[in-house]
Amino acid sequence: MWDRLLDEMLSRLIRKGGLTLTLADGTTRAYGDGGVHVRLHTADLPRRILLGPDMALGEAYMDGTLTIEGDDLHGFLGLLLRNRGEGSSHWTIQLNLALRKLARRLQQYNPIGKAQANVAHHYDLSGALYDLFLDADKQYSCAYFQHPDDTLEQAQAQKKAHIAGKLLLEPDMQVLDIGCGWGGMALTLARDYGVRVLGVTLSEEQHKVASARAKAAGLSDRVEFRLIDYRKVDQTFDRIVSVGMFEHVGVPHYREYFSHVHDKLNDDGVALIHTIGRSDPPGSTSPWVLKYIFPGGYVPSMSEVMTAVEKEDLFTTDVEVWRLHYAETLRHWHDSFVANIDQARALYDERFCRMWRYYLVASELTFRLHHQVVFQFQLARKQDAVPLTRDYLYHDRTLTMHRAAE
Repeated sequence: MWDRLLDEMLSRLIRKGGLTLTLADGTTRAYGDGGVHVRLHTADLPRRILLGPDMALGEAYMDGTLTIEGDDLHGFLGLLLRNRGEGSSHWTIQLNLALRKLARRLQQYNPIGKAQANVAHHYDLSGALYDLFLDADKQYSCAYFQHPDDTLEQAQAQKKAHIAGKLLLEPDMQVLDIGCGWGGMALTLARDYGVRVLGVTLSEEQHKVASARAKAAGLSDRVEFRLIDYRKVDQTFDRIVSVGMFEHVGVPHYREYFSHVHDKLNDDGVALIHTIGRSDPPGSTSPWVLKYIFPGGYVPSMSEVMTAVEKEDLFTTDVEVWRLHYAETLRHWHDSFVANIDQARALYDERFCRMWRYYLVASELTFRLHHQVVFQFQLARKQDAVPLTRDYLYHDRTLTMHRAAE
């Protein structure tokens, strides 16, 4: 029964491209032009895939019970996401999505204690792992590619400069960095813009590294890193920046989050919230991602974010949507990880490496093929806290380009 249902599902799903599937008993079936060849090595996989496709495919790839000819993970996941993105589906897929939506608010419940445990699951992995694929500044968020041939280092520096421009910084301003990571943004703002920064994180590993970096850079008098939940900070600030943290807040806590942003901003304050987002309606998080990568994580639609913002007495002064920048960032990360995979195996094991590669490839293709983008929300307590046009962001850049052309 399960083999027949899987055959029916794949016949409905594969409308573009092709898949050749070999079952554990040696039976081979082709869908479309049969391009990507996948082998299932255990008889229970058809049942597991139909009952929970995201979890079953991810775990089977990790365990080696699903193999792809040439290990063409990009080709296999791209085939599935491309067809799903163009509307191909099956009742088993729709049933799984409906059940995921029913559970999503419980999965996103992130009170202070649980939030710290969720962060530790991902960000307290060995710092040596992240050194294998991130840029030198350890920016673990979307880079900003102004030109197709930008290096990852250039694109990450451009991301930080773009965010700093939106913050309209002045020397000695007090800045709160919510979810400061390994400290790169806070250190850049202090060093290049002369501000004073408090960075907060729930990751013990990130806090240790960020504090050591501030000391090594001679910036300990301008940057402080605390191992604390942002909700426990009792100061006010001229500016708030948060990059790649909002995905961990959870929809039940959105109003709480923006209430804290409002209360922690001075009257003329400005906040810049940079987050992965979805360009389609509200959805749910892959069960595989929740279990293995980001417990409690969720990518919001714009409507979910704005519903919370508009109730917390904040002016939305600018919204920018970055398309494909994260896909390019993830491509760089994947290529660097694969180039250093022997070192990753020495840190963990083969199953972990397959899990991490699956995470990086699936994430990249979701940005390329499945309605995932990056939102930047600029918020203020006063309507005139920022200029009325975006010219201030590009004026200096235009002058530089003009002079170079001369």
